[in-house]
Amino acid sequence: MGLEQKAANMGVVTTTLEQAVNWSRTGAMWPMLFGLACCAIEMMAAQASHFDMSRFGMELMRPSPRQSDLMIVAGRVSRKMAPIVRRLYDQMPDPKWVIAMGDCASCGGVFNNYAIVQGVDEVVPVDVYVAGCPPRPEALIHGVVTLHEKVRAEKLVKWT
Repeated sequence: MGLEQKAANMGVVTTTLEQAVNWSRTGAMWPMLFGLACCAIEMMAAQASHFDMSRFGMELMRPSPRQSDLMIVAGRVSRKMAPIVRRLYDQMPDPKWVIAMGDCASCGGVFNNYAIVQGVDEVVPVDVYVAGCPPRPEALIHGVVTLHEKVRAEKLVKWT
């Protein structure tokens, strides 16, 4: 009889510290309210009762970067807005993640001109891209689930 079978009969759960920390990170991600264009309406709809992102531990969008660990860039980023996006990203505590929501945030969308950043990944590192113009709330929820899978697979690093 192995340790797993014996521990299960006693009601003991065994896991690694890495799995426990990653599980807690996915259960309490706090997104930052950062809507730049029409994708923000779909982001707000994903928070509403019909789609209910609260089931993922995202009860409300935080207005402050110091209280959030997930930035959802929803919409097009202009050249004037890019330094502000970077400043807000730098103010977020580690670990932090970014979702680029919509075609404009992912690749500039239909705005191929000098005033629009051709993808927010020029400004901040992006973890998950959500396609669509604008993407449906279900697509954003799929992006969140994809990010959760990525976070669960992360390794703990030694902070120096």
